[in-house]
Amino acid sequence: MLDASVLVLNRSFFPLHITSVRRAFCLLYLGIARAVDEQFKTFDFESWSKLAVVEREEAIGLVGRLIRIPRVILILTYDRMPIGQVRFTRLNIFIRDKNTCQYCGKRYPKSELSLDHVIPRSYGGKSTWENIVCCCANCNRKKGGRTPQEAGMKLLKKPKPPHWTPFYKFSLKELRRKEWLPFLNMIDLSYWHTELLE
Repeated sequence: MLDASVLVLNRSFFPLHITSVRRAFCLLYLGIARAVDEQFKTFDFESWSKLAVVEREEAIGLVGRLIRIPRVILILTYDRMPIGQVRFTRLNIFIRDKNTCQYCGKRYPKSELSLDHVIPRSYGGKSTWENIVCCCANCNRKKGGRTPQEAGMKLLKKPKPPHWTPFYKFSLKELRRKEWLPFLNMIDLSYWHTELLE
């Protein structure tokens, strides 16, 4: 239970990351964070520990009482946005390219895709966001060790680093907590975080 997940928000209520219940209680006790309830009210450790535990609610047992497990906490001193740089990994390339061959445009399961250097390594091509794309076996064979131009092929789009919001790195299983949905709803977030133009 102490290793279960808790959503961490900055003081603007923007999701930062996920931590454990154990760490969340430490942050609450030290006064670094406040627990957030279903009505978006915030509580320090003492006031949170005095809340009644409703039947079927997850709680931690202490000597003589139970304390509700917070599922969302708010860091009081952090108001910056998390850095949006995405790690250059095989999985993130598949996610960026939506499991789609960037030459023929067909979607495949990950097991049927490989990664292709647009400019081959033999030509000095690097392993970077701008030079790696998903590629099916047929297109990979057709392209061989050549550039797309030499092979008479076209890329669907120019590869570039993705710029995702931080909670994309969470697995779908982790995002299933109903208490988190108000903070992770894409439409609501885009409404509040879209730059306004005149």
